[in-house]
Order: sequence, then structure tokens, then C-alpha cells
Amino acid sequence: MRNIYSNIIEMNRKSLTKIEKILTKGQIIALPTETVYGLAGNAYSNSAVKKIYKIKRRPKKNPLIVHYYDLSKAGNDFHYDKNFLKLYKKFCPGPITFIVKRKKNSRISSYAYSKLDTVAVRFPKHKKIRILLKKLKFPLAMPSANLSGGVSPTSPKDVIDEFKNRIKVVNGGRSRVGVESTVVDVTDKNKILRPGAINSIDINKIIGKKVSFSRGTKIIKSPGNLGRHYSPGIPVVLNVKKKLKGCAFIVLGKMRKNDKDTFSLSLDANLSEAAKNLYKTLRKVKKLNYKKICVMKIPNKKLGIAINDRLKRAAIK
Repeated sequence: MRNIYSNIIEMNRKSLTKIEKILTKGQIIALPTETVYGLAGNAYSNSAVKKIYKIKRRPKKNPLIVHYYDLSKAGNDFHYDKNFLKLYKKFCPGPITFIVKRKKNSRISSYAYSKLDTVAVRFPKHKKIRILLKKLKFPLAMPSANLSGGVSPTSPKDVIDEFKNRIKVVNGGRSRVGVESTVVDVTDKNKILRPGAINSIDINKIIGKKVSFSRGTKIIKSPGNLGRHYSPGIPVVLNVKKKLKGCAFIVLGKMRKNDKDTFSLSLDANLSEAAKNLYKTLRKVKKLNYKKICVMKIPNKKLGIAINDRLKRAAIK
């Protein structure tokens, strides 16, 4: 039997050339970012982008995020304004995605933006993907490296759990943030379409305008806006005050001693640590064969807003 962990690649000078060749030939590879691991392909290639949708079993109406090294490599693909520039200068590279107006002569595959007049773009911070993006002659279309609707991967082994030996994955360690990027629609009054590590207060300070959180529109401009999403594959019940029988109990703060059914996202009740551990914990509970997950109330502030967003979507039946 083939060792599936042999598909994990350590990035060095030799493997960087190999990774570049894989992507240039229109193949797909999993890459680390500071948020979660992504399933990457040439954003200018229709065949590569279609492979991503097929591998993920992703609905075609759900657009992808296109990843660039910096703005100098992206200027031919989309329009941007002064608010975008303010946010870009403050938070990029980093865990923020922008919905921007696509240029008509853009080379981005129409499959990546679901044939809309907008496109989602990001400038990731993880050192290893930045080394690769700087070297490539094209940006990368890259949704999370998991089957559509499931829990996003935050380590190389999570990706292997999803796809076994079908996908090679570059080892970038465990994702630092642990939840997907904040998505801001700068074409529509700077609305937040998906909460993340960069919150509305952070954005307000930079652009000097109050931004609102959009809870979904008929037109899906951004990943993470479908109904049921981030699901561990078993029922999730929210805002539970005490542990229920036969239920894995996810908490924030100290656990009861010797309580094997209780899992803390952060013993110190640190929301950043909780976000980093969220998907790891959901995967762990599923592997332990629990039939249901109960979650205590999580404070709805800072990264707690993003955690609650993911849990609410995971809990949709």
C-alpha cells in the first residue's frame, strides 16, 4: 500500500522548481496560507480551474479567490479605488480578500469568477506561498483544500485526509490564523461578506467609514456565502450551557478534569487561539466517532465573530 504521507512536499530549491512545473502544466497542488490550506491551480487556465471545481465537488456558482504576490502583478486583471489601496497598504499581505471589478481584458478564467463582473482577490502572507507566487508568471485560483461544504484544512495531514494520494501538498506547518480570510466587497459600500481575523473595527479605522456585514445576497460574489458550510459531517448544536449525554462538548476556557467528552478551543479563553484550533477540533471529534457536537456560547467579538459565523453555517441542517 502506498504511503499517502509521501505526498507531503518539503519546499526547497529543488522542490520549488518541481512545484512550479506542476502548476505551469495546469495541474493542481495544495499549498499553505496563514488562514487555511488551499487547492491551487493556474487562475489563467480554464482547464486548471475546472479541475479545482471537479476535485472539490464545488458548485459552479461559488467563485474562487485569486491569489497574487503583490499589486504590481495584479494590475491588469481588476480595477481598484482609494479605499482598496488604503486597506491593501495596511493589511496586505495578510488574511483579507477583496471583491473588485474585473477588467474586461483580464486573463483570469471565467470559471474562477463564475462569469460575474467582479472577482475575489487576495495577497497571502505565508512565506512559502509568497516565494512561489513571486516566481510564477500567473496568479493562483485557490479555495480551501477540502471537499466542498466540509471543514477546511489547517495542516498538510488534513489535506491528505481529504484527498488521500490524489493531491500533493506543500508542508507549511499548521495555519497560523485557522479560519478563512475576511472578505470585503469594495464595489458595494465596503461590505464584509465573510468575517475573519481582520474585523469591521479594523477596517473602519483605515477607510474612515462604517462598514456593514452582509448576511448573503442572491448573487454569490464570495466563497463562504453558501448556506451549509464548514460541516464536520455530524450534527452541530450551538449555545449549549452544559454537556449533553453522548455529545462531544466544545468549550472556550478550562475543561473539567478527566472529562473525555469535553474539548477546549483555548484553555485561556483566547479567541485567536480558539480560531486556530476550531477546525482541528471539529476534525478530531469526527475521527473519535461522536455522533453529535455541542458548542458552548462563544463571545461574538473580534475573532469570535468569525468563529460563530463558521459554527452557524456548520449547524445548518
